[in-house]
Amino acid sequence: MGLIREKMETDLKLKGCSVHTQDCYLRYARKYVEHYMRPPDKLGEDDVRKFLTHLVDERRIEPATLRMYVASIKFLYGTTLGRPAVVKSIPWPKVPKKLPDILSGTEVEQVLGAIRSIKHRAILMTAYGAGLRISEACSLCAKDVDSNRGLIHVRLGKRKKDRYVPLPARLLLLLREYWRVMQPPGPFLFPGRMPGAPITRDAVSKVLAEAVRRLGLQKHVTPHVLRHAFATHLLELGTDVRVVQVLLGHSSPRSTNIYTHVSAEHVGRITSPLDVLGTEKAQVLR
Repeated sequence: MGLIREKMETDLKLKGCSVHTQDCYLRYARKYVEHYMRPPDKLGEDDVRKFLTHLVDERRIEPATLRMYVASIKFLYGTTLGRPAVVKSIPWPKVPKKLPDILSGTEVEQVLGAIRSIKHRAILMTAYGAGLRISEACSLCAKDVDSNRGLIHVRLGKRKKDRYVPLPARLLLLLREYWRVMQPPGPFLFPGRMPGAPITRDAVSKVLAEAVRRLGLQKHVTPHVLRHAFATHLLELGTDVRVVQVLLGHSSPRSTNIYTHVSAEHVGRITSPLDVLGTEKAQVLR
């Protein structure tokens, strides 16, 4: 894409998109251009529709992936090329709302215990214990862990928002052991192979996938599933959903309410009005 790619990359940065979003948009826009082997400014709405139809009918990609293609192409034409009319009538694909796999407390314990590397175990225990996105866990700096106050400072999370989350005592013990054994050079708590850069999400995901394979778990377990487990387990322990919303860094309660559906224990504690009829509590129903 040449100069157009450079401009699109700049536009994404100016919009404040995360590095992950920038990489996705650029990658999917490149695949669109490579499909036709022509500059995108020489293509139009019909070309976009034919490409997306090709993805659905021939490539049979998942709706969530198709939505990312649409988002990247809409950004390419709407922002970078200044031709919003090309994509104005392109519909947004509907993505089925699937409930995520949820690990039980026992399964979380098994998964964390199966991580052989103390570094990767510390990262994944941080993701679960503090409910962090894996990108947030990977990018933590040593200064973000406040052992005196029992807090972790999450800097520039999703939508560039800071927040504080609790630092579990058990996690603090592991982090201190990790620090003693590994002595990371900083500034990142979990440095990657490249000097001055944090460990990558893919590296952590691969380690987790291998541990799950060894355990023989049939559930689809990713680092984000640990975050789902954190939220669900909090609700099962009786934590108010609004508190869970703040800890997860959700802007809208709608994003958090999904966990009220996936938590069987949480639902199981709800008293049906049928069981209230004929009791003292039924007074409020009059």
